Amino acid sequence: RRKRRGARSKKNPAISITENVLHFKAQGHGAKGDNVYEFHLEFLDLVKPEPVYKLTQRQVNITVQKKVSQWWERLTKQEKRPLFLAPDFDRWLDESDAEMELRAKEEERLNKLRMESEGSPETLTSLKKGYLFMYNLVQFLGFSWIFVNLTVRFFILGKESFYDTFHSVADMMYFCQMLALVETINAAIGVTSSPVLPSLLQLLGRNFILFIVFGTMEEMQNKAVVFFVFYFWSMIEIFRYPFYMLTCIDMDWKVLTWLRYTVWIPIYPLGCLAEAVSVIQSIPVFNESGRFSFTLPYPVKIKVRFSFFLQVYLIMLFLGLYINFRHLYKQRRRRYGQKKKKIH
Repeated sequence: RRKRRGARSKKNPAISITENVLHFKAQGHGAKGDNVYEFHLEFLDLVKPEPVYKLTQRQVNITVQKKVSQWWERLTKQEKRPLFLAPDFDRWLDESDAEMELRAKEEERLNKLRMESEGSPETLTSLKKGYLFMYNLVQFLGFSWIFVNLTVRFFILGKESFYDTFHSVADMMYFCQMLALVETINAAIGVTSSPVLPSLLQLLGRNFILFIVFGTMEEMQNKAVVFFVFYFWSMIEIFRYPFYMLTCIDMDWKVLTWLRYTVWIPIYPLGCLAEAVSVIQSIPVFNESGRFSFTLPYPVKIKVRFSFFLQVYLIMLFLGLYINFRHLYKQRRRRYGQKKKKIH
């Protein structure tokens, strides 16, 4: 990590680390004119006591290494950020980020470990990128087909298209959602650097709606809410998967990148709202049919309706919304966070 101070012509800076506290003191010309500038910074966790610094005409670059390479919740021990301390977003990396920089570093690490037993790093990298490119391409084509199909049918048939959405695109949606399991596996085994939890929550949530709520009850398959659930799902994915495709070949299309990090803001909550409506509409249907309900054994003999689990799922749905929304917001902030201007 590097710290920078905006004072010119620093003379003989005194920089040291004692008891995990960085001490800085130097004389130079800065915001307060010719003066002695100093600060003390206590780190959150242990660091190596040998700081390295480079003195330039306008600033001092200080490099401090952690004793153990791991993610920190914050830089300093005190929870409140010091007023003089500002993050450099050009160098910032977050544990939850699935950006191109982390992908490249992870690929290099994996390739070095497997180089002797599995071949050259170039070959492994090419195979991995090709595999990820094809996976994202197939998912993009599948969700694009669903999105275009629903859009065209709506313009031709109007509201009438809502009621046979499931029978029109369900097979393709089944395919895409079953294939989405690969995405979670990739994150779990380290093929991609994406965090596992958001991917797993989305996979389980969507498949519960698709296979249980819609798939097992014909009464639900004819409801208009199916159209909105499928439409919002596909609308998000037609921007997400091509973004990952271009990442695999080290391309960055600014318009697509902006859409990938922005379009979810209105669409993701609307998709969760549509899922919640579908669950609420399914409760009386499951109660009437008695499907998946059961009676506890003697001596309790209490009938447990499946609608109870649907109500629990509603709570979990909005909990998952918070977790994924927070994850996506952090990704967007890291990509487009405001960078504070340095004043000299």
